[in-house]
Amino acid sequence: MVRSLNLDLEGLGRLEPWEPGPCSWACGEQVSELGLESEVLPVRGDHPAAQNRFLYVGGTLHPLPSGLRGLLRPSPPFSKPLFWAGLRELLKPRGKEPDETVHSFAQRRLGPEVASLAMDSLCRGVFAGNSRELSIRSCFPSLFQAEQTHRSILLGLLLGAGQSPQPDSSLIRQARAERWSQWSLRGGLEVLPQALHNHLASKGVTVLSGQPVCGLSLQPEGRWKVSLGDSSLEADHIISAIPASELSKLLPAEAAPLARILSTIKAVSVAVVNLQYRGACLPVQGFGHLVPSSEDPTVLGIVYDSVAFPEQDGNPPSLRVTVMLGGYWLQKLKAAGHQLSPELFQQQAQEAAATQLGLKEPPSHCLVHLHKNCIPQYTIGHWQKLDSAMQFLTAQRLPLTLAGASYEGVAVNDCIESGRQAAVAVLGTESNS
Repeated sequence: MVRSLNLDLEGLGRLEPWEPGPCSWACGEQVSELGLESEVLPVRGDHPAAQNRFLYVGGTLHPLPSGLRGLLRPSPPFSKPLFWAGLRELLKPRGKEPDETVHSFAQRRLGPEVASLAMDSLCRGVFAGNSRELSIRSCFPSLFQAEQTHRSILLGLLLGAGQSPQPDSSLIRQARAERWSQWSLRGGLEVLPQALHNHLASKGVTVLSGQPVCGLSLQPEGRWKVSLGDSSLEADHIISAIPASELSKLLPAEAAPLARILSTIKAVSVAVVNLQYRGACLPVQGFGHLVPSSEDPTVLGIVYDSVAFPEQDGNPPSLRVTVMLGGYWLQKLKAAGHQLSPELFQQQAQEAAATQLGLKEPPSHCLVHLHKNCIPQYTIGHWQKLDSAMQFLTAQRLPLTLAGASYEGVAVNDCIESGRQAAVAVLGTESNS
């Protein structure tokens, strides 16, 4: 179960475990619309989970520098104050390529240490991916746009490059005033889709579950026939939020060019291991830590759940942490002859918790989930794939709208905003027809 979601008010970090994105308020707006405000557990700006984030490098947890003082003095694992990286960035010329890898972009603008430690770790925490393959333009569009608009990412972010109007509600106003950095719901974030399902049912919407789509075909009158195995249904328009590669297998022959594009948008699998320890303490207080690929390719990072949300620790309380494993590097484990089993992931998670956090005793409780192909990888040229897909849909006038994590954001917030935009686009099309 996903337990928490960070609103990313400061531009760096939501769940997974730190994640920038353009749609930070979308989930909060939906919480308000569903009447769940009383269930919200906020982490305010002065809380350790909001202020402290760490990198695990050289066998040690290092706090990420924050504030002007932190930028002006040496902050291991960085050999020089990050102020100098920022000053260098201000003097760098604008990039000329239409896209480049996150690693290349960060190294060019901020230097090799920031690229190999900070941005490498960030890509692992957000996308479970390799910064040397992921696209800066698609994965971190605000950074790309800041450079394109203002020649400097620091100037661009300070001047608000790429910002869009934000929704408003009493919950969002409270979050702004209290500088929330994260929040959850008392029953975990699974409460959100449950409430959404109940809301839709109350409006007369039919929700079919446990009926996988086997194929899509276009009827002579332009409507879709959706095959569900032993049954089928017809639709005037489809909004698809399933993974792009899965949609590519369902499309009819008329949409073969689109299917070829979508089939190239791959995803990686992540093992998420929840561990509980009775009577244990963490060596630091904060949101969690990330692990650069040079330190340990298998372990992406660890979230300190109990620091942010002690209300969910149970009775009697137990220390809770979440270890994330694999991603881009999962296939290397398999290639090395390892059997990708829950037992292997539990062993690796316990070893990581023991080595990196000093939690030597066996956990009192453990949950292991392998989420297969769960995080799409926006590699170089991803934006061109999206452009080609949109051009095909427009030219062929297919009654199909693409939404979800495969396209323009992998976080919960991004997916909610993607769904909202898709619905608005379909309603606009219907009103104009």
